[in-house]
Amino acid sequence: MPDRPHLPPFAALRAFEAFGRHGGVRRTAAALGVSHAIVSRHLRALEDWLGVMLVDRHGGGLTPAGESYHALIGPAFDQLCTATSQMRGGAAGGRLDVWSVAGLAYLWLTPNLPGFGRRYPGMALDLRPSDSPPDLVRREAQGDIRWYLDTAPALATPRNLTRQAIVRPRLFPVARADAPWLAGARVATPRDLLALPLLHEDSDAEWRAWFAAQGLEDAQPPLAARLWQAHMTLAAAADGQGVAITNGFLAAEHLRSGRLVELGAGNPAFSPCAPGAYYFTARADMWDAQPIARFRAWLAEAVAASPVDWLA
Repeated sequence: MPDRPHLPPFAALRAFEAFGRHGGVRRTAAALGVSHAIVSRHLRALEDWLGVMLVDRHGGGLTPAGESYHALIGPAFDQLCTATSQMRGGAAGGRLDVWSVAGLAYLWLTPNLPGFGRRYPGMALDLRPSDSPPDLVRREAQGDIRWYLDTAPALATPRNLTRQAIVRPRLFPVARADAPWLAGARVATPRDLLALPLLHEDSDAEWRAWFAAQGLEDAQPPLAARLWQAHMTLAAAADGQGVAITNGFLAAEHLRSGRLVELGAGNPAFSPCAPGAYYFTARADMWDAQPIARFRAWLAEAVAASPVDWLA
């Protein structure tokens, strides 16, 4: 029986398959962790090997031939990823690749990982902090943890995925108690925070949600600095640079050590605010697979062991 026909170089096929999903050379390069020059070289090599133009270099995207070829090889890559994931998950106690929003990964998940190891010895966990979610359908990871406001359009669960809230934490403002600008400030009501330097992450959405919960729907949160990620705003707040909006899962160590204090704690003028939650997302067909089921069980146990005042 004749062997299978000769195939193009796998690196070129992989670059083309990723290009078809991401829709651009630079986005594909970022996803694959290589330079855009390497992606371009792989795409040209595949076109030369096939003798067909696959990439529309004038209009962007794929040519009709490229669309047709991508539709055929995409399911093959899905099968490769599925087989590899199942093999890794079934060996040596199991293996799980999880991405997470960076702040939670650094400040809560990482310190708690020894507990996961004790709970499931022999199971390997790869945890990757990331600003954006992985492509779970194409097995870029097996699970993802991300914060979503209740009003976020991205909260709608994509097809073929299952999403479940892990915890709905209480948001609150924190600052360094001995910050010079705080010494002479009056913080008797939530409105008083509008006169203070506020530290923002990638947007002011959390601040706006918090002020809205205080009855200040039209508040314009002043920007002291935009630091993009939760752990960076907390570090800046601990350095005395301004007020951060956070939750107990992120700020626990800072609060325990006294580096930060909650502004308005115990003051009835400050209303509780929980405008979003952390969610765990995985493929629907893998939701009850052993590695994911174990990780979800551990997450539930870790959240249940958290202080009550961290929660909504």
